[in-house]
Amino acid sequence: MKSKLFLAAALAVVATAGVAYAKPDANQMAAVADKGRPEADTKRDADRKPAEMLEFAGVKPGQTVVDFLPGGGYFTRIFSKAVGAKGVVYAVSGPPRVSNDPAKPAPTPAQDVIAADPAYANVKSIHAPLTSGVVVPTKADVVWTSQNYHDVKNVPNVDMLAFDKSIFDALKPGGVFIVLDHVANPGDPNSTKTLHRIDPAVVKQEVTAAGFKYEGESTVLKNPADDHTKGIRDGFTQGQTDQFIYKFRKPK
Repeated sequence: MKSKLFLAAALAVVATAGVAYAKPDANQMAAVADKGRPEADTKRDADRKPAEMLEFAGVKPGQTVVDFLPGGGYFTRIFSKAVGAKGVVYAVSGPPRVSNDPAKPAPTPAQDVIAADPAYANVKSIHAPLTSGVVVPTKADVVWTSQNYHDVKNVPNVDMLAFDKSIFDALKPGGVFIVLDHVANPGDPNSTKTLHRIDPAVVKQEVTAAGFKYEGESTVLKNPADDHTKGIRDGFTQGQTDQFIYKFRKPK
């Protein structure tokens, strides 16, 4: 009897912590195994744990996923394969860079390159000022942003409440907003601009203020050896910072 009570208590602790322990399904694993992914991306899989991220976010075939500020498209390609031909991935970022030197044109954004690739035909590229928030043509099941929430706070004249509400409006009822970012110490005034980190409590406060319900956290990218006092490129190899992954849900 005591052992059963101990097990129940332990399960309650896990549920309260909101940690995702379920294994990625076959579709999620296949999306990560996509042979079309660049080698530079696949080399980072051990650090970024993309299959676990898909499972935590609940990405399934047929869904609409927004990859906000996708950078080089690491997750964009994976989302494309995970949602399949009946799904859609909106890769959303600010306006493309413009070169002042005609002899050296600005590189084409990775999200545009991916959207033009027939192997990722379900990817749609959207460029808009970040102060406009996240606006997509159809309601999404998942809005995802990886290591970018702290950058949005550095955008001049951005209204974080309006930004988070734009994500709330972009989601279907019951949809989820996933925020993955580098952990900062509470109250550090240099966290977002100098260190490129953010206090997880700030994210939780801001996102829930927009109407979201905090649902839980994945700890698979935790690194207790990181004391959060250094910049993310100051003495760290890529992917080795302490990172949090929060899930917020839009109420049905």
